[in-house]
Amino acid sequence: MELDTNNHSVFKLNYHLIMVVNYRKKVIDDTISARLKSIFENIDTNHHVSIKEWNHDTYQIHVLITAIPNTELSKFINAFKSASSRRNKNEFPEIRQRLWKEYFWSQSYCLLTVDGAPLEVLKQYIETQGKK
Repeated sequence: MELDTNNHSVFKLNYHLIMVVNYRKKVIDDTISARLKSIFENIDTNHHVSIKEWNHDTYQIHVLITAIPNTELSKFINAFKSASSRRNKNEFPEIRQRLWKEYFWSQSYCLLTVDGAPLEVLKQYIETQGKK
């Protein structure tokens, strides 16, 4: 198993993050998913988070991420949700008509630690999201 390191520690922190569009409105397609991923990558460097796998369904995204021990994941997730909601509504104005009160993301999210499962199994699971 490969471990990550910083100045004084060795660690392996993997998470499965699931975020859902408010009221599960079906607004995510390949273009919007690519833009969401781009925004995620712009924000993740400031918070020391990196993407291992990304996929989407029409109303949710699944992301396999790694982080360092002092990363405040809730602040990172809130920063991403805020920036991505604002930017997507500006860049894709047609989305506004399909959202409820123009809220893009649900207030809640699911963040799971994935310590026990092999990363390849999780990557395969995330790759199959949105497929019948």
